[in-house]
Formats: sequence, structure tokens, C-alpha cells
Amino acid sequence: MIGNNLQYLRKKNKLSQQYLSEILDIPRTTLGDYERSKTEPNISLLLKISDYFKLSLEDLLSKNLSLEKYEILNSDNLRVLAISIDEEREGNIELVDSKAEAGYLDSFQNPEYIKHLPKIRFPNIPNGTYRGFEISGDSMYPIESGSIILCSYVERLEDVKDNKTYIVISKKDGMVYKRVKIHPDGAKLILISDNELFLPYHIDFNEVQELWQYYAHLSFNDKIKPLQSPLTSTINEIHNKVSELHDKYINQ
Repeated sequence: MIGNNLQYLRKKNKLSQQYLSEILDIPRTTLGDYERSKTEPNISLLLKISDYFKLSLEDLLSKNLSLEKYEILNSDNLRVLAISIDEEREGNIELVDSKAEAGYLDSFQNPEYIKHLPKIRFPNIPNGTYRGFEISGDSMYPIESGSIILCSYVERLEDVKDNKTYIVISKKDGMVYKRVKIHPDGAKLILISDNELFLPYHIDFNEVQELWQYYAHLSFNDKIKPLQSPLTSTINEIHNKVSELHDKYINQ
């Protein structure tokens, strides 16, 4: 740990190896060996390092200081959540795009993974923990595939509001964006698509790993959206064809 921490502290403070080695009164090559964990500093040098960087000896030896900008949120009945924070200790908004989805499902609790996700900014957003998710498919039409859903983190399943939309992370289905209701038995979520071609289904509470409530979305398509749903359009087409056949039959 000391090698990684020493290198992190030096780079964080924008110090060259030569400059820091002179501060610590050691050869630059020795400092390089410490940073590569080839050798370890003695106790007197460790005390000098901790004093210079204003750190406790315990933190220097036992903590991964490169993760100091990352925190773990504990929720009441969902799994722990890794988040990153900025210089003001406000939560960043990480973006989980379609390419990152598979890795996210395996590593959303890992700060090392979270820190590599791209960050997005959103003005005048209320306090809270937010994340952006790129959705795919047309089950939530008219919100189109490729849109980014900006969501706030839900700490308890009991906080779910019926008929609101959520990003649901589960063992069974991965990441889905659905309208949600609490099942009458109180132990399941009913997931509903706004596109009527997709049937509702339910998922047990114990399968839910993360839950994010819709706050806003970003769309990248300026096409005019029809007012009718795909199902309504299909029914209208069938109705028109039946009317045409009926007219032909009457006119014969």
C-alpha cells in the first residue's frame, strides 16, 4: 500500500520525484524503488512522509488513498453503492452507456470501476445521488433507444412510487427501464412498458440490486414523434384494410 500511496500523494500534489526526494533527504532512485514497492521506507522515513503530507501513519499504511474521492453508500434493503465525489465532496453523475452495461452489472460496488465511468454535468439539480443510463430498445416508446435517463438513487424499495419510471438493476434481467408498481403481495415489483406491445412482468424484491428513479432524460433525435402508439397504429391499419375490403364487397 505504501508504494501506491506515495506515488498517488506525489502526483496529486504535482511534485517531481527529484523534488520530493530532496524534501525527504533520500536519493531519487530510492524514492522510485519505494513507489514501485521494490523496497519499503523505515519507520523514521514513514513518519517524515506522514508529517509532510499531513496524514496519519495509519492512513498512509492501511488505506488506499487513491480512492479518497470515492464513497460507498449503504442502503436499507438494497446493496451497497459506490459513488465518486468532487472537490466539494458532492456526488458526481456517472454515465453508464450501452458499452459499459455488462461491466456495470458485475462491478457497480467497486470504486475502481466507478471512477473510470465518464462523468456528466446537469445544471440546477436537487441534492441527491444521481447516475445516467443509456437505454436501448423501444419498450418505453416514445422515449427512444439511445436516450440517456438521468436518475436519482432509491435507498429503499418501500420508497417506490406506483406508476413512476425507474432504471431497475437485477440479477435476472440486467438493466431495464420500466414503469413500476408494487405488487399486491408487497414482495414484488411489477414492471410495465409504455409500449403496449410489451407485456408487464414482475420481479421479486430479493432480485433487485439497484433502483434509480427517473429525473430527466436526454434525447438525441429531433424526428417528429407520432401521437399514436405503435399498437394503436397497427390497429388503425387493420381497421382501414377491413374497411377497404368491406367497401369492395359492397360495391361488387
